[in-house]
Amino acid sequence: MSVQLPRTFPLATIALEDAVQRQFRLLEHTAAHFEGPQLFEADTGVVPGLGRPRTTARVEAVLADFFGAEDAALVQGAGTGAIRAALQGAVSPGDPLLIHRAPVYRTTAVTLRGLGVRTTEVDFNDRTALQEALESGAFAWAYVQHSRQRLADSYDPGEVLAACRAAGVRTVVDDNYAVLRVPASGVELGADASCFSLFKLHGPEGVGAVVGARDLVAHVRGDNYSGGGQVQGHQALDALRALTHVPVMWALQSQVGAEVAARLSAGEVPGVAEVRIANAQDRCLLVRLDRPVARELPAAAARHGAAPYPVGSNSRYEIAPLVYRMSSSSLDDTPELADWTVRINPMRAGADLVIEILRRALHDLEG
Repeated sequence: MSVQLPRTFPLATIALEDAVQRQFRLLEHTAAHFEGPQLFEADTGVVPGLGRPRTTARVEAVLADFFGAEDAALVQGAGTGAIRAALQGAVSPGDPLLIHRAPVYRTTAVTLRGLGVRTTEVDFNDRTALQEALESGAFAWAYVQHSRQRLADSYDPGEVLAACRAAGVRTVVDDNYAVLRVPASGVELGADASCFSLFKLHGPEGVGAVVGARDLVAHVRGDNYSGGGQVQGHQALDALRALTHVPVMWALQSQVGAEVAARLSAGEVPGVAEVRIANAQDRCLLVRLDRPVARELPAAAARHGAAPYPVGSNSRYEIAPLVYRMSSSSLDDTPELADWTVRINPMRAGADLVIEILRRALHDLEG
């Protein structure tokens, strides 16, 4: 069979010991902005002088300090809303925007179309081409997706951001699927904004964050002046509570994923032909099968306890291992893998359960 998985270049993850220290540091910043009783209280509405609930403002201050940024704003619309809010503050209709040459994440494509910007694609894997684009003087802003857009992407996001900064090009980073999992988020690497979903970090539905430069965050906040658009205090506090355990949870998940990949590569489950760790949206395993049953496998795995589809990709609802098709953007780039490859995320499970579910599901599909 000619179908094979491309070589992948997974983003670095943080070790469990470092994740523990991140948890402790988050609580240190929380203590700097909250008095004890305030952690059990939450307000609502457009507070005069703040334009948002006091509790929301405190959580935003915690996030800004934790990520070493000038400011932070919580927004509705989760990660998509955060990206839209940041880009709306950065560019106007008709403005040029530098992006990576790859299938654009579909909700981001909707945002770019709605904003009416003129996107120019450059292969970020090609340092020479990127440098030429940056030195052209044509761009004031670039948009960088931290997680991989193509399975074979190999660029270092930090190097891309450094090149942009050196050329005087400001940057908005989609940090979904990466923030708190990788050693440094976009804003920690020098970007003007990191945009991410707090729903993907076990927070409440619909809450996102823009963390970064004061002028850009002020623009985001100014656009979101309506009371109905605010992230209310109870939502903000709920998101902060959830964040406290996310670094450790994701470090464990990364460990389990590496163990599952090693065991599958060693031939522990019949029917598995090839395995790659990849940042195909979320960090996951790409598992190529020796038969074209990838479309049927999620339903078979669900009968043995797997989640058959994502909710928010690491949302609070997702505890069982995910066995699912490849992402739409990945399939846009490699459609030939659709019948042969599934993605697997252990979520909160251990390696033994992930492997047993896969073994049983593939056995069910024999014949």
